[in-house]
Amino acid sequence: MENTKLDSFPPKGIHGTLIIPGDKSISHRALMIGAISEGKTRINHFLWSEDCKTTMNVLQQLGVFFEKNDSELIVHGVGFEGLKNPVKPLEMGNSGTTTRLLMGLLGGTNFSSILKGDSSLSKRPMDRVAKPLSKMGIKIEVTKEGTLPAVVKGGKVKGTTINLQIASAQVKSAVIFAALQANTETTIVEKLPTRNHTELMLQQFGAKIVTEKNQKTIHVEPTSKLSGQVVNIPGDISSAAFFIVAATIIPNSKITLRDVSLNPTRTGILNILKKMNADIKVRYKENQGESYGDIEVKSSKLNAIEVKEEDIPSLIDELPLVALLAACAKGTSVIKGAAELRVKETDRIATVTEELSKLGVDIKELSDGMIIKGMREWEIKNNQLNSHGDHRIGMMLAIAALRTTNNLYLKNANAIAISYPSFFSDLKTVLNEKV
Repeated sequence: MENTKLDSFPPKGIHGTLIIPGDKSISHRALMIGAISEGKTRINHFLWSEDCKTTMNVLQQLGVFFEKNDSELIVHGVGFEGLKNPVKPLEMGNSGTTTRLLMGLLGGTNFSSILKGDSSLSKRPMDRVAKPLSKMGIKIEVTKEGTLPAVVKGGKVKGTTINLQIASAQVKSAVIFAALQANTETTIVEKLPTRNHTELMLQQFGAKIVTEKNQKTIHVEPTSKLSGQVVNIPGDISSAAFFIVAATIIPNSKITLRDVSLNPTRTGILNILKKMNADIKVRYKENQGESYGDIEVKSSKLNAIEVKEEDIPSLIDELPLVALLAACAKGTSVIKGAAELRVKETDRIATVTEELSKLGVDIKELSDGMIIKGMREWEIKNNQLNSHGDHRIGMMLAIAALRTTNNLYLKNANAIAISYPSFFSDLKTVLNEKV
């Protein structure tokens, strides 16, 4: 496979204004919730990434019809009872979100479904979903390693209390989807609060879901009917984060990102940046329960940071970027409590350590995180970088390359299309914008 040459240090910085593609998490949920609702759901600013296309393809196999016009994607909902028995195994591709949420959604059907994934997804843990769902009477068969392929045997779902052992929005969402189909109310107790897109959107569609003030206890009533809605998807803050970090670490930079999701369960990266002395201004707006707004970023001199376990859920996808920020900061930074990174698209602790080490970053791998010494001049040890098939690692390395004047190359750059197909063209835009 041909390696992609990465852009190097722009002496005049990066500048301009970007509209970031739609939020990936919200796009997945809009498709699924639209599918199990009655009537049409109209989605604006949908993310046409590989993972979201996977969710659409799977729902089509389950009998859901989609219609696309110039400005929106229309989901023709069939309700829970309208889902059809798929004639062949459902292919999950690389999408953990599709897989885990569908396990809960399919739990109350009157048929069995087989779920398969690619080589990367097939290594990721699925028993973390199967176990809590089994307490609700849902039978799910996974391999002895707890991975795909999986068989979800639909049937009657019973409401109960589920204490989640892992801080995971995907697991929580799977339980919520199952709880909508249960015979009585379900109470979910999280280890730590996680992103709440599922709860907010389901409330918009008519579900009765109440989150207690502690933000960790959620009550879900069975809901036989959801009604189609208009969903306006804000820009994905996890995608915006790459440009936020780029503007922060590249001298002479100033960019503005429009209409980005600012859901407080997702803004951990902004909190970390502010603690590190980054120059960031945020202007909030409001949209159907989902906060969003504009973010303005200027280049900054950063201080080291300590990231703890309670910080992790709100910035889990941005932790590779936090490592990069730490490499550009004054002092030694520590990331702990992030063992969940071991079971993402790659072992992100290992891959971040390996790839940043190639750039000469002083980084040490911990069992649940990393220690990074910043402000050293990077001495490139290997100009052949590798995404390892992980979209977020690939984008992080493309941003890291901007801190160097070397010719650097990225293997498996095509993985970036999983979440951000227009990443490189957007990067060219801010690199070429005249000051």
